[in-house]
Amino acid sequence: MKKLIQYINSKVLFKVAPLQSASVLTKVVAGILVSKSIAVFIGPVGLALVGNLRNFVSSFQTIATLGFYNGVVKYVSKFKDNALELSKTLSTVFYTGFITTILVSFLCYFNADLINTIIFPTYSNYAYTIKIFAIVLPFYALNMFSFSIMNGFTKYKILIIINIIGQILGVSIAVLLIYQEKIDGALISVVIAEAIIFLITLVGIINRQSLVPLIRINNLSFSFLKKMSPYSLMALFTAVLLPLVALAIRSYIIENVGYKYAGFWEAMTRISKYYLMFVSSLMALYILPRFTEIDNKKDFKKEVFSFYKTVMPVLAFGLLIIYLLKPYIVTVIFSEEFSPVEDLFLWQLLGDFVKVLSMVVAYQFLAKKMFWHYILTEAFLVIILYITSVYFIDLYEGVKGAVVAHFVSYAMYYAIILFIFGSSLFGVDRTQNYN
Repeated sequence: MKKLIQYINSKVLFKVAPLQSASVLTKVVAGILVSKSIAVFIGPVGLALVGNLRNFVSSFQTIATLGFYNGVVKYVSKFKDNALELSKTLSTVFYTGFITTILVSFLCYFNADLINTIIFPTYSNYAYTIKIFAIVLPFYALNMFSFSIMNGFTKYKILIIINIIGQILGVSIAVLLIYQEKIDGALISVVIAEAIIFLITLVGIINRQSLVPLIRINNLSFSFLKKMSPYSLMALFTAVLLPLVALAIRSYIIENVGYKYAGFWEAMTRISKYYLMFVSSLMALYILPRFTEIDNKKDFKKEVFSFYKTVMPVLAFGLLIIYLLKPYIVTVIFSEEFSPVEDLFLWQLLGDFVKVLSMVVAYQFLAKKMFWHYILTEAFLVIILYITSVYFIDLYEGVKGAVVAHFVSYAMYYAIILFIFGSSLFGVDRTQNYN
């Protein structure tokens, strides 16, 4: 643990880390409170429905914003002292995103019944939630646009504070809706959650009024759009396909095992998401920026193994504790009705451990804009995740097959990642540039 603390203090921005930790902790607590409310007032079936809607919402939010977030952060940071280039950046992203968001909103609103049929098998009365999502989607897009600008201007503290306040507001509304309206309230909270944060972000926008005149239609730049396309496509590929695959797997469980067991699988993936938030946050704060700076294989190898030596043993110990305490964790986060989830822990935890091992190395794809490597490996992961899930669900005749598939898929993915970066990680120690 001492090594981990030293690693964080020396690697991560010290002034940001405490606030970031508070933000992650707020997200985890908020998620647990919502999960508990769903478990108590709705049960496993409701959790399965909420999971399907959440996956749909996540994918279409990314489509609406064209996965621009990381690209905008990069170019706003790069051009913040160049008024013309900054204007081109903001104008292009704003107008392109506006058009795309409106199109996606119209698509969802006027096809709500069809979408309802796809994401809510055997339930035909929740199309109105899709229409609500379509109406609030532009507010989500504006929120992400504002976040990316503030991030580009390195306004980390205000961003994290907005996130914390937004999470508190969001969980308050969600719990109230679930208590009053049960499943309907849970579904409504899913579609409005992210848009609610825009109310808080307005404060940040008011403080940045000087940027509004820079957004001009005549400064829309197609050459800039071309520069953004690699970031956009890489973000879209994973952020859209992985939730849709999760939706497809859950729908397969619903069809072949039942709604209740789909709810148990959703419960397990939620627990996984909560503890992985801390690791993902650490990697986003340090690994990606650091890999962007590195230009030789020796330093890349050093950073990867430094993470493996300091963070992974602590993660392994943490996962072991989680496994031993699984009955209490399930009861605290959900309820005794969810006790079958305990049988899913082993394979999920093993899969998550391998997932983190692979993610650390795979961040190099994003850092060095290794476009085709990223697309092909992610395509492999998405395809194999669905195929193995169907195979093992049928083999085990139950939801346990889905978590076995999770482990097998990430083990195969990690093997490919190691094959691609084998010479960098296990080759002779000598400085070689990536350029």
